[in-house]
Amino acid sequence: MAFYQFKRTQEITGSLSEVWDFISTPVNLKEITPDYMGFQIISEGLPDKMYAGMMIRYKVNLLPGISSSWVTEITQVKEHSYFVDEQRIGPYKMWHHQHFIEPTPHGVQMTDIVSYEPPLGILGRLANKLLIDSELKKIFNFRTMAIERQFKNDKGDRVN
Repeated sequence: MAFYQFKRTQEITGSLSEVWDFISTPVNLKEITPDYMGFQIISEGLPDKMYAGMMIRYKVNLLPGISSSWVTEITQVKEHSYFVDEQRIGPYKMWHHQHFIEPTPHGVQMTDIVSYEPPLGILGRLANKLLIDSELKKIFNFRTMAIERQFKNDKGDRVN
């Protein structure tokens, strides 16, 4: 079994409720996903806020010209604290993504912990070494910058 974890922590200049409102709104995921991934939410009529048990269907480019359906379930939600999404259908054998936020003296600290297992046994381990690990870092680098833009203007102040 090839089990991996990726962790990213980010300081955000914003209030706990502002950050929570942004990250717990399903349609905002497109705003923090790189364009080259061709990310599309396929589910229709999504509510403004996620809830435990919510299923969300996406389409995403895995590689240029190769797209995949991806279905995640929001399995846990504690308002203004954390939520967890888990892949139900998609490219990974297992995907579990925890999103934590907590107040700090300067705003909010957000921590993402992604636990995953690639498919295809030894080929998946090789794919992780050659592609998946670095791709996750690129995606989360983009997200870090997108969230910074969301909560700051050019002078470093929060956007209202």
